[in-house]
Amino acid sequence: MSTVVIVGGHGKIALRLAEALTGQGHTVRSTIRSEAQGADIEDSGAEPYLIDIEKSDAQDFAEVFGDAHAVVFSAGAGGDGSADRKRTVDLEGSLKSIEAARLAGVSRFVQVSAFGVDTPLPEDTDPVWRAYVEAKRDADIALRASDLDWTIVRPGRLTDDPATGEVRMGADIPSGAISRTDVAAVIVAVLEDDSTIGSQFELTEGDQTISDAIASLV
Repeated sequence: MSTVVIVGGHGKIALRLAEALTGQGHTVRSTIRSEAQGADIEDSGAEPYLIDIEKSDAQDFAEVFGDAHAVVFSAGAGGDGSADRKRTVDLEGSLKSIEAARLAGVSRFVQVSAFGVDTPLPEDTDPVWRAYVEAKRDADIALRASDLDWTIVRPGRLTDDPATGEVRMGADIPSGAISRTDVAAVIVAVLEDDSTIGSQFELTEGDQTISDAIASLV
């Protein structure tokens, strides 16, 4: 059994991930920005850790990471309409977490990104959407440049549909949707499979089992 820290622990993917990991006997620490979110974290089986992703620094995060075996960065500013928060949460939060993992000696790092963020944007792109895409893109660049044992998961349009257990993943696949529960299941599988270290892939619903899809990446 291992200890996994989820940054952005109150997100919809993160809560499902915590439930899946704790259901397998793993210890999960989930960071939250508000005490009011603690009950949901505890319901998922995880331990809540109160830390402000925008005001805290890498050393603060390193103290939370402690002796963990892996970190999953799943934080996002959400739909608050602020381009600035896309940068301070989605990008700078990731940068702090990457540095914190290095400080804490945690080598395994999985990042939840977004589908197609390397694709150039049209000049008339909405500023908030541009900020989101660029934040995710730049966070991925920084993680790939680190010396961590990284994996980058880039899901397509997220839904709350029931899990199917069948996905498509790869560096160049058609856009599509995927349930948050299936994304969580993929992250669990990625954490258990060292062959995914150094892999970045887009992810949608598909016609392969998760284990077969991962095997096809190698």
